[in-house]
Amino acid sequence: MQLYLPIADLPVNVFLVLAMGAAVGFVSGMFGIGGGFLMTPLLIFIGITPAVAVASVASHIAASSFSGAISYWRRRAIDPALATVLLCGGVTGTALGVWTFTQLRALGQLDLMIALSYVVLLTTVGSLMFSEGLRAMMRTRRGAVPLRRTHNWIHGLPLKMRFKRSKIYLSVIPIVVVGIVIGFIGAVMGIGGGFILVPVMIYLLRVPTSTVIGTSMILTLVTMLFATMLHAMTNHLVDAVLALILMVGGVTGAQFGARAGQRIRGEQLRLLLGLLILAVGLRFAVELVLRPEDLFTIREIGVTG
Repeated sequence: MQLYLPIADLPVNVFLVLAMGAAVGFVSGMFGIGGGFLMTPLLIFIGITPAVAVASVASHIAASSFSGAISYWRRRAIDPALATVLLCGGVTGTALGVWTFTQLRALGQLDLMIALSYVVLLTTVGSLMFSEGLRAMMRTRRGAVPLRRTHNWIHGLPLKMRFKRSKIYLSVIPIVVVGIVIGFIGAVMGIGGGFILVPVMIYLLRVPTSTVIGTSMILTLVTMLFATMLHAMTNHLVDAVLALILMVGGVTGAQFGARAGQRIRGEQLRLLLGLLILAVGLRFAVELVLRPEDLFTIREIGVTG
């Protein structure tokens, strides 16, 4: 069954897009992430231009993060003060990211920048997460004691603030910087950034795991909602029809993914997630080298305004 996407300016198979949404939703539910790092490349691979894919997936990520954020809020697993400081940087980074997105599109370099960013970011993060998960599994099998977390130079920075829910005393400087980086990356690449934000908050900022996922979802929700609004107003690239289909499939798949994730150990989840991220990055690299014309097919998008 073919359906014409008005902004993407091409027909797509509804069942294929639904299946993609369900598959990414399953992964999102299993690993507790937004799934934009997987959804955006999949849309590009089926012929949707990178610009439309990035802008449309932002709304999908915002919708999928909403229900998760509510659930964590009810369980008091969100640190409001920490989320507020993160958002100060996140909103700024998102606005800067959309501005950069618009400038690169005007110069005709947007598609190339998105592809290169995915290759570099995903292969790097995927390799690090895969190796860390592998080492954790080996330590568990040997019965070794988990590595004790120690304070680093970040905890010596000024402008410290006490975050009661997370029970940490930390400078707001690195938190704002992390928010800016995640907001910028999300706006340019169409990813929520949870797979980057959660490890950074746990291993670098030493935020307890009890509040880190819920707090990161608040940042993802607000930044992706803000990015969707900015993309719609400035670039007119948000395809509402595409986003709606993805949402339906994503909500369905997330329910099954959450159940599957509860049956897998934490280090195994990190290992699998790292392998998945690395695989997507390598696939993008192969496409970029062997078939660049498939990624950078220029199509005029008929938009007025």
